[in-house]
Amino acid sequence: MLIPATFSNKKINGFSILSTNIILLKTNTKVFPVAGSIHIFKLVKTQITMKTLSPRLLWIAVISFIIASCTKEEITPRPAPPAKGVVNEVTATAVSLTEDFESGTKAAYAAANVTLGSGSWYFDEALIGNLSTDVKTGAASARIRNTGSITMNFNASGANTITISHAVFGADGSSTWQLWISTDGGSTYTQTGSTVTTSSTTLQTATFTLSITGNIRLSIRKVSGGSNRINIDNITISTGTSGGGGTPGDNSHLLLGNPSGAVASTSYPTNYLMDQTYYVLSYNNVRGTPNWVSWHISSSDLGSAARQDDFRANTSLPSGWYQVGATSYSGSGFDRGHNCPSADRTSTVTANSSTFLMTNMIPQAPQNNQQTWNNLEMYTRSLVTAGNEVYVIMGNYGTGGTGSNGGTTTTIDNGHVTVPSNVWKVIVVIANGNNDLSRITSSTRVIAVNTPNINSIGTDWKSYRTSVDAIETATGYDLLSNVPASIQQVVEAQVDNQ
Repeated sequence: MLIPATFSNKKINGFSILSTNIILLKTNTKVFPVAGSIHIFKLVKTQITMKTLSPRLLWIAVISFIIASCTKEEITPRPAPPAKGVVNEVTATAVSLTEDFESGTKAAYAAANVTLGSGSWYFDEALIGNLSTDVKTGAASARIRNTGSITMNFNASGANTITISHAVFGADGSSTWQLWISTDGGSTYTQTGSTVTTSSTTLQTATFTLSITGNIRLSIRKVSGGSNRINIDNITISTGTSGGGGTPGDNSHLLLGNPSGAVASTSYPTNYLMDQTYYVLSYNNVRGTPNWVSWHISSSDLGSAARQDDFRANTSLPSGWYQVGATSYSGSGFDRGHNCPSADRTSTVTANSSTFLMTNMIPQAPQNNQQTWNNLEMYTRSLVTAGNEVYVIMGNYGTGGTGSNGGTTTTIDNGHVTVPSNVWKVIVVIANGNNDLSRITSSTRVIAVNTPNINSIGTDWKSYRTSVDAIETATGYDLLSNVPASIQQVVEAQVDNQ
């Protein structure tokens, strides 16, 4: 906005001269949509003193300064949130089998059956290794030598994606292996995917894409022979959408909807959909944090697996994207604050370990994380142990928080990670049962909490309760988009008081 400070007309040698001070004031940032992109225009504070310009030249100068002082910054657009009550066509993933080799014992290579957490397996020239030279996520992994194999003695139901972690044992050299599958109860097997070469001393993930709706058994076969050994860990069989019409099925992490319309495409680096098996998130590569994380909790998710504390970068991020690391928050005054909590995933070591990926973290003020938020998390789990299941969405917004170092911090990790100003959560509580979406009514308990990301925050999360509508206004998300619109209008407007 232009503000003329002083004007005076003078005559010098017969010419009229206008003398003025013109101040170009900085405005608040405003966002204007242009041709499908978002443009941010900022007017920069400038002071101009003109003492010897004619009126015509003066106004030419004014217009020139207005044009010159406009800067434009491009921001990758994200898909608009869907209208309330509209189902997102986003595929949710259900896990039909996980095996992390933390249960069962087999100390010799001789062929034998062994009972593991997922069921009975046949190990030939293979054992369960727990040495320091065995590469593993938890305390143990499978170790295969020569042309050995490990094979399921039972059926899993359906498979869209199979993931297997693998690494070389100790200082051994490279080996190759194959995945074979059976759909007839183990009578016959066929190879799926390509032969995998294992050459890394750290766990790598091999992914196989299938489309099987019936029974399936796996057989992992080392084919290179020789004395080199390989470790196998974290086997997961995932199936696709279990509901119809694009709506995820019971216990899906996206049952309530995809709040921001996140897409698993690198064309949307600020709204990138990631399925981490035990939770789903929208990742923002510009902020270095998730926009939101969504997950389901039932009693089967709460077990005895120990806290892994294996904070690490998420190496599955697209090539070229910055990977926030385990030490990226060091010295910042902020905790590595979980979105999906470690204690919500204690059924297996693999489940717990998944929560320590840095794509599940935000810079959270220590008091907020360790007191206020921890109290809310413990209360949520108490609802589950009391006979309920819950659907949770957690997120953040804004820029600038106050950690243990004091002051306001906007970014850490050399600008790679944005510190949010607010941390929020929405919890939908229903009694244990089936057909979850249809059981959400206008009387369903919905807890919404929005806290400032500051270290002076109070410890009682109930003091920060708000409505879902208020969080949607602050974020632009549609948090319960799969819930019928008439029910949304009621539950989203209320503030929990139980």
